[in-house]
Amino acid sequence: MNPLRTALVAVAAIAMLGACGTTETAAPAPAASGGTASAAPITVTDDRGKQVTLDRPATKVVALEWGEAEMVVSLGVMPVGVADVKGYGTWVTAAKLDPSVKDVGTRQEPSVDSIVALQPDLIVMEAKRDSALVSQLEKFVPVVVMTGSDASDNLGRMRKDLKTIATVLGKTAEADKLLADLDATLADGKAKLAAAGFAGKPFVMADGWKDGSKISIRPFGKGALVSDVATQLGLTNAWTGEVDPVWGLGATDVEGLTALKDPDTRFFYNASDGVDVFADGLASNAIWKKLPFVEKKQVVKLPDGIWTFGGPLSSKQYAEAVVKAYIG
Repeated sequence: MNPLRTALVAVAAIAMLGACGTTETAAPAPAASGGTASAAPITVTDDRGKQVTLDRPATKVVALEWGEAEMVVSLGVMPVGVADVKGYGTWVTAAKLDPSVKDVGTRQEPSVDSIVALQPDLIVMEAKRDSALVSQLEKFVPVVVMTGSDASDNLGRMRKDLKTIATVLGKTAEADKLLADLDATLADGKAKLAAAGFAGKPFVMADGWKDGSKISIRPFGKGALVSDVATQLGLTNAWTGEVDPVWGLGATDVEGLTALKDPDTRFFYNASDGVDVFADGLASNAIWKKLPFVEKKQVVKLPDGIWTFGGPLSSKQYAEAVVKAYIG
């Protein structure tokens, strides 16, 4: 017998033994938050174009990517399992996990056994992480697959993903509020920046890492989620180099940054893991020190834990951090 199926049968048997007189189906359903939850079947079409039907809104969710995990938490449902819980805690602070959330392995290689043992009623994941994993998991649990990123319209993609997840959780009113709050933050930030004379000013967002003696830099170009957020604030992305069509990310080195000649450019970066290649690795680099935004002290390290590939709460955090960098 398939070892995964054996694991599922064992888990189901344990659940049956422990359920005498205490089954969830015998308990009255909790009141719907915002009037959006329902016991009726729910059908959504995920980003594969596949229809996924649940008997009722999902309450025991496993999320295999941090962006989707953040969305689930922000909608008021605490996942039972998340891939790389420790990493999530480092990089994502907008929607924190409870200590009860179980780690189900890495985002690259989640453990099917660990996922099945949690008896979830839904798995939310991104197909591109491991498309073979989708069919494997669907033998046991309904799976909703999200795109995760689309540089042709990442803000629009994020909104769509949130609404899809909200539908299967019975939390559509909560999703509407999250998006309305984000829109209000963007509109308010844009007005403040314009009033302070920063409309149209250039920005660059990047992260970086050190590989031996070489420092690699990853600019967030056109179509990256945080680039979309900053342009919604009325700013102009100064990085016009080639980027990939999914994430909107480019690749360069410190010499490549010399193309950024506008003295008004502000350089934002993320180093939530404590490895700061810009403040430390480039501190004595002659090229770095001569860049206009370095000379003018317009280099801004984002507060730790703003996930640049997240949902509306992380996007709101990022927008607020950008506005604060300009006007305090």
